[in-house]
Amino acid sequence: MIGRYNTLKVVKEVDFGVYLDGGEEHGEILLPTRYLPVNLKPGDDIEVFIYLDSEDRKIATTEEPYACVDEFAYLKVKSVNKVGAFLDWGLMKDLMVPFGEQDEKMVEGESYSVYVYLDEESQRIVATSKLYTVLNNLMPEYEPGEEVDLFVYAKADIGYKVVVNNLHTGMLYHNQLFQPIKLGDRFKGFVVKLREDDKVDVSLQKPGYDAIEGQAGEILEILKAKGGFMEVTDKSPAEMIYKIFSMSKKSFKKSIGTLYKQRIISIEKEGIKLIQN
Repeated sequence: MIGRYNTLKVVKEVDFGVYLDGGEEHGEILLPTRYLPVNLKPGDDIEVFIYLDSEDRKIATTEEPYACVDEFAYLKVKSVNKVGAFLDWGLMKDLMVPFGEQDEKMVEGESYSVYVYLDEESQRIVATSKLYTVLNNLMPEYEPGEEVDLFVYAKADIGYKVVVNNLHTGMLYHNQLFQPIKLGDRFKGFVVKLREDDKVDVSLQKPGYDAIEGQAGEILEILKAKGGFMEVTDKSPAEMIYKIFSMSKKSFKKSIGTLYKQRIISIEKEGIKLIQN
């Protein structure tokens, strides 16, 4: 209920909004006038996000937070006071990170990767930047090639650290990238392998993409290094092909044919293009 989206029925209208049926446990919950869609009336169902206001009353909103309870997000600090840092998470009420939940002292104007959770004692939605306290608490059970959800939460010398399926720490290596990414990005990825330390190596490409060997693999690596597009095709002069790829035109045509059949590249009029997942 709190910290999540709920579909609730309108019970009654009042001057300052409508009350929604939160059931026996939560009672009636106010949806203020500022969030009311046109023509909403008693008996209608509406999807809302539930949180506590500054007076610890349950409030409904049709605004969408950047993250719900049990999710990760990359958020900017709006202010810092004696109790903690307050993050912009898309709602009128900012999201607090208590000082005790800060992995490093947060600074106003800076952004941090955090995990949003519900404090059981106060029932308030708060966040922590100590991600290691919520990750890797379950043994990873993934198969190579399995599709997973990724959230980019930190930079490393060898790549980017990612959260895998909201549960585990993973690594996306620089040599696996052919597109710009940044902290806070979310996308689908694929498991490469499970490491001995129970971390997960992942890739943005489908299995087999980086296993391309021989001359096709050489073309693929050069294409990735050039940003995913090159103005060269099977109709380009043989001298040009040899200068770029150090192979004959016949070998080049055969190799890009292999990459095309595996849907790794597209062959366009202007050149060859890496297909991004």
